[in-house]
Amino acid sequence: MKQRLSVLGSTGSIGVQTLDIVRENPDMFEVTSLTAHRNWQLLARQAMEFDADTVVIGDKECYEDLASALSGTQIKVFAGNDSIAAAASSSQVDVVVNALVGYAGLHPTLAAIEAGKKVALANKETLVVAGETVMERAMHRRVPIVPIDSEHSAILQCLAGECSPVRRLIVTCSGGALRELPREALADVTPEQALHHPQWSMGAKITIDSATLVNKGFEVIEARWLFGIDPDRISVLLHPQSIVHSMVEFEDGAIKAQLGTPDMHLPISYALTYPRRASRGGDRFSFIDHPTLTFAEVDREKYPALDIAYEVLRRGGTAACTMNGANEEAVAAFLSHRCRYHDIVGSIRHALEKATFVARPDIDDYDRANDEARALARSYLKL
Repeated sequence: MKQRLSVLGSTGSIGVQTLDIVRENPDMFEVTSLTAHRNWQLLARQAMEFDADTVVIGDKECYEDLASALSGTQIKVFAGNDSIAAAASSSQVDVVVNALVGYAGLHPTLAAIEAGKKVALANKETLVVAGETVMERAMHRRVPIVPIDSEHSAILQCLAGECSPVRRLIVTCSGGALRELPREALADVTPEQALHHPQWSMGAKITIDSATLVNKGFEVIEARWLFGIDPDRISVLLHPQSIVHSMVEFEDGAIKAQLGTPDMHLPISYALTYPRRASRGGDRFSFIDHPTLTFAEVDREKYPALDIAYEVLRRGGTAACTMNGANEEAVAAFLSHRCRYHDIVGSIRHALEKATFVARPDIDDYDRANDEARALARSYLKL
């Protein structure tokens, strides 16, 4: 029987690659619903190609254009965040692929969990801002949360079949687009420089987060909630080749690693077919072409966001939500040339110093913390 997919954020990098997997495996998957924020043109083409039942455009101003493009078809068209959550909880869906960007992904994840759907999760902010709440609800509803991020997919693959205690998770890090720049040169970095990632082809926001290592800090937070590992047992190593996607060290000293080319199709495929693997074509990895794999400690002065992430993880409550909200606001400003590179971390620190802290938050508390963090970041950036 085919798995029925709802792909949230289908026009972004992960969403587009998810649909590649569907094309490769038409006997395994069918697309029930697709959502996008503003790219109604691509969303309409995807909906017609995959004969989707429903599409949702997040920006209501794009509704008329999307509806017009799909007139004459049987595809149902909706708009707004409530409709995105409805697409994630529909009775016509088996698996929700959450490839939304930012805080916007939290509520659809919760809707999918409450509806008992398997969640293939690429939206890291879901676990960054509300990891404890999300995992508790998923456990209560017996809903699998399967990571799409290459690092967490690697850890999941290393843990498969293991019954022994874990000593340490080792999350690898490319260093992003700015890894060869000295610290003193970072002040003048442009968005164009920070977007030029040497290995991965990703969306703009996550590419900037990779450059600041905010992304890696968020992955540490994700790993803590996904795998139930204390922060002190999660380490980060710089690995410029991006071949070893992450590692797990066990109590006997054995270390397992998952290796492969920097290609998100593999972790997406694994998340959709877990615990099995799909057959995929394409070139095979060649060790001869990659004879040297190197590792190094992360320069914590060059990348202060990593230690900030550990700090908010240990603090708990709404701290990580505050960090995420301030970061989202600052990255958007940086991408539009309204602030400088160093202002991203500056905004995060300012928000963490000034924000209201709630030690045991509910979902409404997270919403308020997100709004407050964004306002504090805008104030810091004088926007």
